[in-house]
Amino acid sequence: MRVAMFGYQTWGHRTLRALLDSEHEVVLVVTHPKSDHAYEKIWSDSVADLAAEHGVPVVLRNRPDDLVPTLKEAEPDIIVANNWRTWLPPEIFTLPPHGTLNVHDSLLPAYAGFSPLIWALINGEQEVGVTGHLMDEELDAGDIVVQRSVPVGPRDTSVDLFHKTVDLIEPVVTEALGLIASGRTDFTPQDRSKATFFHKRSIEDSRIDWNWPAEHIDRLVRAQVDPYPNAFTYHRGQRLRIVRASVSQGRYGGTPGRIFIKEGDGVVIVAGADARFGQNHGLVVERVRTEDGTELAATDYFRTMGGYLTAS
Repeated sequence: MRVAMFGYQTWGHRTLRALLDSEHEVVLVVTHPKSDHAYEKIWSDSVADLAAEHGVPVVLRNRPDDLVPTLKEAEPDIIVANNWRTWLPPEIFTLPPHGTLNVHDSLLPAYAGFSPLIWALINGEQEVGVTGHLMDEELDAGDIVVQRSVPVGPRDTSVDLFHKTVDLIEPVVTEALGLIASGRTDFTPQDRSKATFFHKRSIEDSRIDWNWPAEHIDRLVRAQVDPYPNAFTYHRGQRLRIVRASVSQGRYGGTPGRIFIKEGDGVVIVAGADARFGQNHGLVVERVRTEDGTELAATDYFRTMGGYLTAS
């Protein structure tokens, strides 16, 4: 098949690489211009550079305005999209005879929308994955062509999950295109009663609430490891980033946010709204980063016990 590809960053780069390695012909690549946005500098392998290396025509757009004539001239049999950041209108995604295959890094219908791996880790999901589905007018809602999953390990971070799922892109794209090229059309409709949709991450989403159970805060810290902006709290009026943490072995009661006691290689912070009335596991903070970028072991930063970590 003749393939036009829409994509950006490492997800788009891996998709284009899969297409270039396949039996199909890549006739056009549409990607976004380079951005200075902090999130878009993460996993920023260039789709444009890879296309240029292989002599594939490249169009740079922030939005797909005025692209219909260019696409008609390229005569694709199908469009493949991965991490295209803006809405594709029906006059584009329905233009090729086989429509548009969108590749999304979640197990749809769950975690449609943005930052699916981070949200899935925060929410304690047991597996994550990649879905190739046919695009329709509703975001991430079209029929599923191929879906593959991987387990979430007990100490996995968002970076671990990125590497696990990005390696699924090539087999998902290859298998999906093979099924479509064979003439298959009997793909799996999504159960919309199970659909969930998540918004883009912002700095506010990384703020720690010490009323949460320690298990939830631990997942937030693992979801926000470098190179993502770290989960953060405040100590004595200064922002403090939590670089590494774990759930305590012991159980501790008291006021959430209390800097309590050393355990293992870290310092226990009381956590959980009901900690005042019982004994919960706390969060063992192991490494922190101060506002000036200095990273320290928590046992070096918290020289004395007592005081509180707060939301602001």
